Amino acid sequence: MRGSDEVTGALFSHSDPEGGIPSRHPLRAIGSVVNDALHFLEAGFDRLYAARDRPSIAPDRLIRASLL
Repeated sequence: MRGSDEVTGALFSHSDPEGGIPSRHPLRAIGSVVNDALHFLEAGFDRLYAARDRPSIAPDRLIRASLL
């Protein structure tokens, strides 16, 4: 089963991680390109994962973490 890529908020955190990255930082531009590419690949990910059992880590998050 494919895990979801939902952001549920910060657990035990008093700061927002988005606030630590300046608005003109290169990671923001890279992040938007990665999000667009992952949106294009989403249907392919759905076909690769089983519909039952325990959900895995969302492939979107794994790819985003390895790139950023």
